[in-house]
Amino acid sequence: MRNVLIIGASGNIARRVTHMLIERKYIRLTLFLRNRRRLGNNDLSGCKIVEGNALNYDQLRDVVVGQDIVYINLAGDLEAMAKNIVQAMKETDVRRVILVSSIGIYDEPLRPVLKPYRAAADVIENAGLDYTVLRPTWFTDVDEVDYEITHKGQPEKGSVISQKSLASFIVRIIENPEQFIGESLGINKPN
Repeated sequence: MRNVLIIGASGNIARRVTHMLIERKYIRLTLFLRNRRRLGNNDLSGCKIVEGNALNYDQLRDVVVGQDIVYINLAGDLEAMAKNIVQAMKETDVRRVILVSSIGIYDEPLRPVLKPYRAAADVIENAGLDYTVLRPTWFTDVDEVDYEITHKGQPEKGSVISQKSLASFIVRIIENPEQFIGESLGINKPN
């Protein structure tokens, strides 16, 4: 059994990831979010749902205990939340983390809107954990799985990616957690 914690579980991508993983009997999902009503009326009977705030360290530490993989899909004070998550993971001996950030976080000069995403990525990359940072382009709602990745230091490509494509790639990492460790990956629709 693999224990997977989704922090920010009410987001569009996180809900897609949840929907894809819920059928896999070897994965036990814990959904961490501020308000469980934001999950809608979906059947989540196989999931543990915990209401809390990633800015509250005690709540985070309690939910991180016993997890194998932490998948972070947040907005807001990303640097503070990333620091709390890293501290909780280190304190509870959880090593594998996946962070969804944004395209353009390594551009110079850095656009002000991307500073929180860059700060969170820096925290995760420098934490000494088994991390993967994902830097998606802008999202579409197209029902397709079609993506390519670029590695840190390579020019980012494309301008869009379907939410389903990004969710599928996150599921791929969760199913194969030994892949893409220590990498920051751009992800977009080819061409």
